[in-house]
Amino acid sequence: MAFEVGQIVEGKVTGIMNYGAFVDLGDGISGMVHISEVAPTYVNEIKDHLTIGQEVKVKILSIDENGKIALSIKQTMPRQQNNSGKRGNGGNYNRQRGGRYDSGSVGSDWNRRQNSSDNFDDMLSKFMASSDEKISGLKKENRRSRKGGGNNDGNQW
Repeated sequence: MAFEVGQIVEGKVTGIMNYGAFVDLGDGISGMVHISEVAPTYVNEIKDHLTIGQEVKVKILSIDENGKIALSIKQTMPRQQNNSGKRGNGGNYNRQRGGRYDSGSVGSDWNRRQNSSDNFDDMLSKFMASSDEKISGLKKENRRSRKGGGNNDGNQW
């Protein structure tokens, strides 16, 4: 069978590594699904998503000059529709709520953090205030160590 980029085919997982999974496409041809192409959410352990012998649907992303085939499982999955009509895979972006993501988004800490704050300007203000406090504390500590922490000749080192 001749494979083409963009084609969606069925295969069987034959090997799992930390960086990806190998999939037998038939006729002695196999490809690899990189860890970033396993699921629409962050994948820490591939073994949490795939098992050897599992039948999977994959999309052919590329075929290089050596015949290596790059595959994607997540690109065969239906994507959720968001409120603006654009496609996305991470939750529903809602401009009426200050540009935040609605709860119920797909497993992302970032989206949950967005729900807990009012808007970007508030987050930035809090960050800047915290940053200024930390810098101020470091400057005070640096001045104290220069005054009394050096050796007798007045050099810090």
